[in-house]
Amino acid sequence: MGTVLDIKIKRANKVYYAGEMLSGVVVISSKDSVQHQGVLLTMEGLVNLQLSAKSVGMFEAFCNSVKPIQVLTSSIEIVKPGKFPSGKTEIPFEFPLHVKGNKVLYETYHGVFVNIQPQKGKSTPSPVDFTITPETLQNVKERASLPKFLIRGHLNSTNCVITQPLTGELVVEYSEAAIKNIELQLVRVETCGCAEGYARDATEIQNIQIADGDVCRNLSVPIYMIFPRLFTCPTLETTNFKVEFEVNIVVLLHDDHLITENFPLKLCRI
Repeated sequence: MGTVLDIKIKRANKVYYAGEMLSGVVVISSKDSVQHQGVLLTMEGLVNLQLSAKSVGMFEAFCNSVKPIQVLTSSIEIVKPGKFPSGKTEIPFEFPLHVKGNKVLYETYHGVFVNIQPQKGKSTPSPVDFTITPETLQNVKERASLPKFLIRGHLNSTNCVITQPLTGELVVEYSEAAIKNIELQLVRVETCGCAEGYARDATEIQNIQIADGDVCRNLSVPIYMIFPRLFTCPTLETTNFKVEFEVNIVVLLHDDHLITENFPLKLCRI
């Protein structure tokens, strides 16, 4: 067996915030003693813009011109030149999480266009009442052919704390056509670019059915969606990229008409 090096972080969930101390140990295991020229530990935080399969021919033209955004960097020498004995050696370390200049330490996030290698905020409730009828729908070519319907409801807030559910309710007051189901669709919208242009990519990251079958008229249907931890982050907007979120209320009728109402969301972590 050769020399094996491992880095272990003390905090089990590996979640840290700006200003905190990142601590852990470097573990070096070797069957024999090892001569070395010192151990330097470097921490770097980057925001990378990357290509997705869907962006070929559109995004690479300006993606290469946007360099990775460095939000933090730090290096410390944890061991001076010398020799490690045989067996296991553990070397403790600590890093202060201080950002560079006026940069922001964004939350770690992996999307289609954006990878970020946490951010706190505040949320002010912003309730939204909505009414959905054939007249309120957007981008409808043959409005006269739509069956008559009236759906009312509300979202308790479109400014959402990412660790708390999106809540509200809707009521189908009238519908000529029978309803097949009602769904909540969570969409992530990534926008990246520079002087050469911008690319926008919308991805469905979660779909929850909140009603099945022809729901009773004037019956309150609860809206409740937990934000998926691995596919969401606080809403971000910078010079070169944006990460935004939207929720769609989707009503499918038995005659295959699809009714969709869109609501932009602003997510934050408190």
